[in-house]
Amino acid sequence: MDEKIFEISFGIIGYAGDAKSIAHEALDEAKKGNYEKARSLLKKASETLNKAHKFQTELIQLEATGEKIEMRIVLVHSQDHLMTTMNFLQLAKEFIDMYEFISKKLD
Repeated sequence: MDEKIFEISFGIIGYAGDAKSIAHEALDEAKKGNYEKARSLLKKASETLNKAHKFQTELIQLEATGEKIEMRIVLVHSQDHLMTTMNFLQLAKEFIDMYEFISKKLD
């Protein structure tokens, strides 16, 4: 089971990290005034984050079927990555909306 926990954990960490990086790119595009590109990147970030979430769902399903899931530091770390990235994407959307709103007000 340890090998499976590591596989799931690193799947979550990898996809969550990729999603966060893409969301950073989206914010950079919004700062430049490229709102359509920013929203497109944010959608891509969300799709990537969904891949991380699928790994988490796999973990939940294992436990639901009676598998004993040993709490490992890497698993806790992966959950931290997932949760903070989920929050980051929500905030990135708000910032992109705010950048666009302010830009329109200044025009």
